[in-house]
Amino acid sequence: MSPLRLAFMGTPDFAVPVLAELIAAGHEIVCVYSQPPRPAGRRGLNEQPSPVHAFAESLGIPVRTPVGLKGADEQGAFAELGLDAAIVVAYGLILPRPVLDAPRLGCLNLHASLLPRWRGAAPIQRAIMAGDRETGVMVMRMEEGLDTGPVLLGERVAIGPEATAGSLHDELSHIGASLMVRALAALERGGLVATPQPEDGVTYARKIGKEEARIDWTHPAGELDCHIRGLTPFPGAYFEVAREGQPVRIRVIRALPVEGRGEPGTVLANEDGLVVACGAGALRFTRLQRAGKGALDVAEFLRGFPVRVDEKLD
Repeated sequence: MSPLRLAFMGTPDFAVPVLAELIAAGHEIVCVYSQPPRPAGRRGLNEQPSPVHAFAESLGIPVRTPVGLKGADEQGAFAELGLDAAIVVAYGLILPRPVLDAPRLGCLNLHASLLPRWRGAAPIQRAIMAGDRETGVMVMRMEEGLDTGPVLLGERVAIGPEATAGSLHDELSHIGASLMVRALAALERGGLVATPQPEDGVTYARKIGKEEARIDWTHPAGELDCHIRGLTPFPGAYFEVAREGQPVRIRVIRALPVEGRGEPGTVLANEDGLVVACGAGALRFTRLQRAGKGALDVAEFLRGFPVRVDEKLD
């Protein structure tokens, strides 16, 4: 495979292995596009480049961070790169038609779902939260619609009963990196068929809202298990315990559905894990974290923060 002249457009950690794999495959990355640096740290005083931005800079690759691509100047600068293709992985900006049409082979996007299921911003989290048994990564040729383009190549991945958004994120990122390299090789030699996405089965993975992180005990334990794993490690599912008239937020790191019956949110046991009644069944929490503290196994957690049987949470 001859090297291709590429622009890479991505922002978060998920995109970094893809960029690294393209470089290792010998492609020429003439420019990287990423979201502008954002305030970081507790006080938000220092601006921090995105993971893709920092990785590209460490390799001496030019980085551009426009706030948008709708202007004629930005579109002209992109066209002047003379690209064979643009590779887009969780970039975060809409690509207008002049940008999509500029590269010789078009713009290819890597998306972490089995399209058309879970188009949009949070496909990994939403797949786990919905209780899906499998997901995947797909390379598609980009159109102006949100993740609507025809699929060029894909790979399926099982979602295990202990998978979290964090573990699945890492697995799909590395599978996707290899998939994109294979897709480029096949595309250049004319060996890929673009398959339109079916109209049936479309779902949208909306961005995770902060209000979703609070555990609603009225839901069945199995659903809450999926909910917790889908929000781990970020933003993290939580419940609250009242102490001295003030709510103390407790983040759930690990839990397991178990048998149990009681009013939702009631502590059923606090010895072999903290067991809390749900709308159906119960959850046994095995690793917890107080706000501002480190994560602890539940036995150690309860020694420093006792929770009594029959106490009502939240």
